[in-house]
Amino acid sequence: MNIGVQDFRQCIRYTFGLAIYAMATYCLVEIRLGLAPWEILAKGISLHCPLSFGQVIITISITLFVIDVLLKEKIGLGMILDALLVGVFVDFFTWLDLLPKVDSLVGRIGIYIVCLFIMGYAMYLCMSAGQGMGPRDTLLVGLGRRVRKIPIGAVQAVMLITVFLIGWVLGGPVGIGTVISVIAMGPILQLYCQLFHFEPRDVVHKSLLDYVR
Repeated sequence: MNIGVQDFRQCIRYTFGLAIYAMATYCLVEIRLGLAPWEILAKGISLHCPLSFGQVIITISITLFVIDVLLKEKIGLGMILDALLVGVFVDFFTWLDLLPKVDSLVGRIGIYIVCLFIMGYAMYLCMSAGQGMGPRDTLLVGLGRRVRKIPIGAVQAVMLITVFLIGWVLGGPVGIGTVISVIAMGPILQLYCQLFHFEPRDVVHKSLLDYVR
């Protein structure tokens, strides 16, 4: 497998995006205002099986990986890194337990919103690295390509609402933070796309086969 210096830098960029996404996920859990949709799904599943929160995240990623393959999306190093590392990072930050306790509701809401912006930026970093996206982002772009007339932020919002409903039925923690994340994540992603003049559906990603060739 041939990986150049630029590709190596982009993989580091991608891994950094995964790390800060996982850090934000850990903070959302600790703030206890209700989780974002994908995390609600993971937490809800973890209530019904012996796996840890991070292990369920990995399991969901592998499942989405299969769906992305069926959608004929490119499989790159990024997707493998995402599937393997996000859950590990979440469990690692949970083990460190560095977030101080915040009792003020206003303070907790403020931290929650900051975490959503961190997640949005992390998604931008991973999408723009060109190394193949994570399973969730690949699904988003794959669906977005099939409905190009709809803004990517709107596609994101519909997908998150669907995931939220499934997680809620399974008993995942829902609260005011959930409402904020469902409403805000689509527009936040759209904001970063506009800010950086970035259209995720137009990015040409390197697949694993590209490296082999």
